[in-house]
Amino acid sequence: MNTLGSNGEDLIKSFESLRLTAYQDQRGIWTCGWGHTGSDVVEGTTCTPEQAEAWFQLDTQVAVAGVDGSLTTNVSQNQFDALVSFAFNVGVGAEAHSTLIRLVNARNFAGAAAEFPKWSHVNGVPNAGLLRRREAEQTLFLS
Repeated sequence: MNTLGSNGEDLIKSFESLRLTAYQDQRGIWTCGWGHTGSDVVEGTTCTPEQAEAWFQLDTQVAVAGVDGSLTTNVSQNQFDALVSFAFNVGVGAEAHSTLIRLVNARNFAGAAAEFPKWSHVNGVPNAGLLRRREAEQTLFLS
């Protein structure tokens, strides 16, 4: 089983930011810590930095397992880290059924990299923050 490397962890945290009080993201989803969502995060939820880190470890383990389960080919650590960041953000279900992962598994890495920017919309509207994230994932994937 692959593991998330420091480049991937740094990338995810650079876009998630540590928030100790729950907020609604652009899609209206309650989020706390390092981008943690779920039934345990509602309006008014707070966490300590230690709880945020524990959630981050659990959430990235889910993304790692999802990407690991989707891959049928070997990838570099940077490619894996970029895919985990992507899955952490869009969800493992979306990642598993994406053209991006299909192209990775076909070892069409240039084609796969070109897919990252396509995932930069919120409710069909282009989003500059998501585009920056996808470009950062794309850069890591290609490095």
